[in-house]
Amino acid sequence: MDPIIAIVLILVALIAGAAVGGFMAYKKGVAAGVEQRKREAEAVVGSAEKQAERIVADAEKDADAKKKSALVEAKDEIHKLRSEADKEIKDRRAELSRQERRMQQKEENLDKKTDNLEKKEETLNQKIKSADEKLKEAEQIKKSEMDVLERISEFTKDQAKEYILSKLEDDLVHEKAVKIAAYEQQLKDECNEKARNQISLAIAKVAADQVSEAAVSVVPLPNDEMKGRIIGREGRNIRTLETLTGVDLIIDDTPEAITLSCFDQIRREVARIALEKLIADGRIHPARIEEMVDKARREVEYRIKQEGERAVIETNVHGINHELIKLLGRLKFRTSYRQNVLDHSIEVAKLCGVLAAELGVDANMARRAGLLHDIGKALTSEIEGSHVQIGVDVCKKYNENAVVIHAVEAHHNDVDPKTVIACIVQAADAISAARPAARSENYESYIKRLQKLEEIATSYNGVEKCFAVQAGREVRIMVVPEIINDEKMVLVARQIAQQIEAEMEYPGQIKVNLIRESRVTDYAK
Repeated sequence: MDPIIAIVLILVALIAGAAVGGFMAYKKGVAAGVEQRKREAEAVVGSAEKQAERIVADAEKDADAKKKSALVEAKDEIHKLRSEADKEIKDRRAELSRQERRMQQKEENLDKKTDNLEKKEETLNQKIKSADEKLKEAEQIKKSEMDVLERISEFTKDQAKEYILSKLEDDLVHEKAVKIAAYEQQLKDECNEKARNQISLAIAKVAADQVSEAAVSVVPLPNDEMKGRIIGREGRNIRTLETLTGVDLIIDDTPEAITLSCFDQIRREVARIALEKLIADGRIHPARIEEMVDKARREVEYRIKQEGERAVIETNVHGINHELIKLLGRLKFRTSYRQNVLDHSIEVAKLCGVLAAELGVDANMARRAGLLHDIGKALTSEIEGSHVQIGVDVCKKYNENAVVIHAVEAHHNDVDPKTVIACIVQAADAISAARPAARSENYESYIKRLQKLEEIATSYNGVEKCFAVQAGREVRIMVVPEIINDEKMVLVARQIAQQIEAEMEYPGQIKVNLIRESRVTDYAK
């Protein structure tokens, strides 16, 4: 055997022996440690048991002590509560005793009151019975007195009632007339001075020229030979001019003048300008007439636009639609009772501005409403309907302000005015139309208005005569004094004025003047 191998085997044997010996020694040590710890644990458990027994004993002693203390405290509390309960019961018994005595006193008082009420009731019944007897006696006396009164007055009960009611009606008429007169006087005292100042101030600030417009135009001629040239061969020139313009040319014995007649002033103006151009040019034939009429029409349209712009600038109203401006310009060739409508509208706009400034409302809006209030008159010859409704439709079409539209609609009371500006437009329109020389009317309309005034006045019972005087601005009425007394005159005058307002159209105002005259005639023989 190799010596090295032998040495290795020996070393291995030694290491194995050492390991086995060490393991056995470790095993013995572990067993000894376990036994030692077991003994220590048993000692600790025994000590803990003794300690636990001691703690339990101490706890039992403390519990007994606390139990005794709690029993003592509970007994003290029970005693205290019992004492308080006894005291409270005693107090309540005393209170109940007092209440019982009070109730007894109240019952005694109630018994006394009941006895008194019964006595009073008995007395009252006796008085009622006595009153009934006296009432019956009074009824009998009244009946006998009524019989005596009917026999003395020779009136039955119904006749007497009717007489008293008629007398009362007369008294009420008197009272009503007195109150109406007093109220009217009060209103006049309060309003006349202020209204007069404001209107006079407005009129003073607006100075407007007034020129009556006519329904005809006169074109001067250089000589009478020109009449024949205007008529033309077999009248072809005059027929062409009348056909193109829609105007009647009147050629009469008037020297060196031709009259143009047409209800539409725009057509008449076109014809006048065209005829003046033809006379100045000297070449008069159908083709030239047609050319001149076209030029005149364009010139009139341009003038219409200028007049509308002038009205807007003169009244200081801005932001009006250009189509409305053209319609305003057309009002230059429209008249109402021979008053130029555009000049009237400008005047109303200025008056509205002054009145609005005095009253503290929007003057710009008032001027705008005043300028546009008669805008419908520019289209009355083309559209059916009143100028008020046409004006409202036109303003709505071009998106005018609602305040302006309402003022246009209300300026002739087609609707009730609901704004201050609408009332201002009404007042300014009346001022412009009613001032002296502002308007005129033809003879037939004037006569019809006077006849209508007298017809309304004579329709009332008790009116003897009536006369329309001062160009229809006053109606004087003679009444029968036996039928209409002084009190009824106030009512009759008011009723006539209201009927005139409702049934007639007139510029300005009409004075209703009632005259009652009593005469007594006797003869000395």
